[in-house]
Amino acid sequence: MEVGRKIQGRTVTDKDIKTIQSIIKSNPTWHRTRISQELCQLWNWRNDTGKLKDIAARAMLRKLDKENLIDLPAPVRSANNTYRYQSKQEEPKYQPIKERLSVIQPIRITQVKTQEQARFFRALLSHFHYLGYSGPVGENLQYLVYDCDDRILGCLLFGAPAWSVACRDRYIGWDESNRRKGLSRIANNMRFLILPEVKVPHLASHLLGKISRRVSVDWKDKYGHPIALLETYVENNRFRGTCYKAANWVKAGETTGRTRNHRTGKPKVPIKSVWLYPLRPLYHTLTSGGLQS
Repeated sequence: MEVGRKIQGRTVTDKDIKTIQSIIKSNPTWHRTRISQELCQLWNWRNDTGKLKDIAARAMLRKLDKENLIDLPAPVRSANNTYRYQSKQEEPKYQPIKERLSVIQPIRITQVKTQEQARFFRALLSHFHYLGYSGPVGENLQYLVYDCDDRILGCLLFGAPAWSVACRDRYIGWDESNRRKGLSRIANNMRFLILPEVKVPHLASHLLGKISRRVSVDWKDKYGHPIALLETYVENNRFRGTCYKAANWVKAGETTGRTRNHRTGKPKVPIKSVWLYPLRPLYHTLTSGGLQS
């Protein structure tokens, strides 16, 4: 039996790599998007709404190219870093706010849908979030947060979950087979930004509570399936996860600090606390027989 490698949640075998090489060689004028679309058609690689997962496919192709397993054509434009650097050309303006939470309500959480909103969203994270922003891969939701006077407060990003996290997987109680089936029902809170001069006590936990009541519906509207669990990863040397605790998220454990390709046993990335928020009964929803909408 041929053993493959896990990339973008998909097992890629040596046969698959030869197929990709053949597509590239046979179509020397194709750009990366055209190659990824052809591959998705060939593999019938689609999301729950039937849309081709060409963004995930392009991410997979870039990883294979980086490992020198395939030879991709040069990109038409730089994908993710371009957005990050373009956003830094102009710092977004906003109004400092020091108020009680009750004074700035009702708070409005708006899903990013227009190009103008997307540019503003990228600029906020690029300038004001310590991790910056290079764009999510695959299914994702982006939100902008405003107060009752339409003053910007911050933003949130939800995207694809981590493929394998020991403490999270123990918390859910699934096996390898059910993890493959259930991962699409988890959304990762990849970015959570409250602007630096927005000083409103309890705002962060309030927003987490507010977003948790709508994110599954928004996800289903966009991608055709709901979400059963939210996850996030908090760097221990920077934060304590106080707002997640206040919003009733559960600390499931910690990461090891090692990446998938790490071999020495010594931490290579910051150790993070793993916080989870179930949106529905987990085992029923995330294991076999419980994946219905």
